[in-house]
Amino acid sequence: MKVTVERAQLLKSLGHVHRVVERRNTIPILGNVLVRAESNQLALKATDLDLEITETLPAETATAGSTTVPAHMFYDIVRKLPDGSQIVLETDGDRSVLAIRAGRSRFTLQTLPESDFPDLAAGEMSHSFAVPASDVKRLIDRTQFAISTEETRYYLNGIYLHTAGSDKDAKLRAVATDGHRLAQIDLAQPAGAAGMPGVIVPRKTVGEVQRLIEDNDAEIRLELSAGKIRFTIGNVVLTSKLIDGTFPDYGRVIPQNNDKELIVDKKDFEQAVDRVSTISSERGRAVKLALSAGRLVLSVTNPDSGSATEELEVEYASDPLDIGFNSRYLLDIAAQIEGEVAVLRLADPGSPTLIQDRDAKTALYVLMPMRV
Repeated sequence: MKVTVERAQLLKSLGHVHRVVERRNTIPILGNVLVRAESNQLALKATDLDLEITETLPAETATAGSTTVPAHMFYDIVRKLPDGSQIVLETDGDRSVLAIRAGRSRFTLQTLPESDFPDLAAGEMSHSFAVPASDVKRLIDRTQFAISTEETRYYLNGIYLHTAGSDKDAKLRAVATDGHRLAQIDLAQPAGAAGMPGVIVPRKTVGEVQRLIEDNDAEIRLELSAGKIRFTIGNVVLTSKLIDGTFPDYGRVIPQNNDKELIVDKKDFEQAVDRVSTISSERGRAVKLALSAGRLVLSVTNPDSGSATEELEVEYASDPLDIGFNSRYLLDIAAQIEGEVAVLRLADPGSPTLIQDRDAKTALYVLMPMRV
């Protein structure tokens, strides 16, 4: 194999691909990236056996061929080569090394044969549809914070992507929850998504897709089956296994009859929660909301360091109510509200609270209270 490629393009592609490779691997080939040159293209491929990413970039191919080299070291070498340089990658038939040349720099990397490299065979994909990149980004941005990191509840370690609603009002819906909070966002159902299986997209895959979206105006093709999902973003193809589990019936925890409505300026609320929670300790992050007609008093008491209170003018006309929340969770949800006004629908100090953007009804958030 002998191929010449521009540094900036190779660095960008390796930047996408090498992230999938785990730093510690018991199987040596999984630490490598597959490099394949053919017909004036260079293809790079990496996998961790659950997730596979392939990216193609233009190159001058003198001799077609392929090999695999250590992913992180290859990335570091290319990163440190001078801007604007042309990089020549060359393998010698019998020697198991890849030579890397750029200007006066010379490197050789140990290789492993391409035949050892695993292939995450996708099989047949039952559904295929296109979604604007900006919509996919919004689905992820608005739900990712609520993905559970608790490995024992593995079925919550991802975003549940499924269709909802009836024919006229069909939606593509993303839901994530960790048991303390829940995030749900809807898009109009894209053509081709009808009848798709509900799938749980793993946390790592979600993070990679989010990082791959560099152009909000682009279009992303989603293909999926009951066991795999594939995202095609420009010249990058990301294929992932899905979480094999049943997502809980999240509809049961979304309150329907919360009759106390609090309307508050999102920015003022967010800043007030942030200020009073400065006092809170790592262990006790509770912030108390004391509601009465037209006013909200936020307070935090930390026996070790002191207390803080702040009062806000709000729209609230129901019975007085004291309720506590984890301040970190409250801030996470406030950060998702896109408009200027947040609406909180409450029931009592022990029941979940529904939080929405007053102007955008496509997203909703549920937060469990804390004892204060």
